[in-house]
Amino acid sequence: MARDSVGIIGTGNVGVAAAYSIFQRQIAGDLILVDRDQQRAEGEAMDLMHGQSLVGRVMVRAGDYADLTDCGVIVITAGVGQKPGESRLELLNRNAAVFREIAAHLDRHAPDAVLVIATNPVDILTYVMQRLTQRPAHRVIGTGTMLDTSRFRAALGEYYGVNPRSVHAYIMGEHGDSEVPIWSTAKVGGLSLFEQTVNGRQFDPQAMERLFQQVKTAAFDIISRKGYTNTAIGLVIAYMVRVILEDQKSVLAVSVDPQGDYGLEDVCLSIPCIVGRDGIESRVAPLINETEHEGMQASSQVLRNSLQGMSID
Repeated sequence: MARDSVGIIGTGNVGVAAAYSIFQRQIAGDLILVDRDQQRAEGEAMDLMHGQSLVGRVMVRAGDYADLTDCGVIVITAGVGQKPGESRLELLNRNAAVFREIAAHLDRHAPDAVLVIATNPVDILTYVMQRLTQRPAHRVIGTGTMLDTSRFRAALGEYYGVNPRSVHAYIMGEHGDSEVPIWSTAKVGGLSLFEQTVNGRQFDPQAMERLFQQVKTAAFDIISRKGYTNTAIGLVIAYMVRVILEDQKSVLAVSVDPQGDYGLEDVCLSIPCIVGRDGIESRVAPLINETEHEGMQASSQVLRNSLQGMSID
């Protein structure tokens, strides 16, 4: 059975980690790498292709936007870094300009593809892309707090001594400092964690707060040691690409416009959503408590403040 083509725009650390994860899991039959540095993209493609005898037949090649025509999913990891003395707003506007160029190319060559945005700040740039592209907003998805949620579940799994896959808990809101842990719906095997004992361990608010702070600062802790994060987000991207291509209709914490959920709209942040072949099928906004609701409001305001003054249209 023929597998889909997937494009990755940007072959920096994150783009390469995503390409490796997609290649190693044989999620795509054809993987196309696009970068302004054509030689870098070619080198990364060649390097992956040399592993085919160990992984299986997956065609990886460097290309340009015209080569993305048949892609079902296109991942965007491209962006620009902050210059010395540059303000956050100036940086955001430069990234918006990069996304404007990308949107024009993709609307011309791959108007039906689902776009997965992974460039940070992911919530802001998901919002920007939704307004720059001509495709429906449900086909533009930010990776959002999928990575934060994975870290959260891994930490809870370690705390309670269970497989993280048996933990059902979400980080919602901004992928950043204002993210919100949703304790009120956190469960292990259907048993609520909040104020209960699971596998012999009692819910300890102070321990849970320390656990969450470790999740929230994880990126900083990794960057302080290796200079960047890429491996886990590469796995996140590959997982999302598979969910889309296989029309799994899985529930993922991804960055979308809430469209009125929790009283929020005209911003992008993470809410659990059903994701399938056509992108976002629907939002699955869980019932949350008052503290969590206030956290979502605060997270939304942080993102609105970042959007002020940006040149998008």
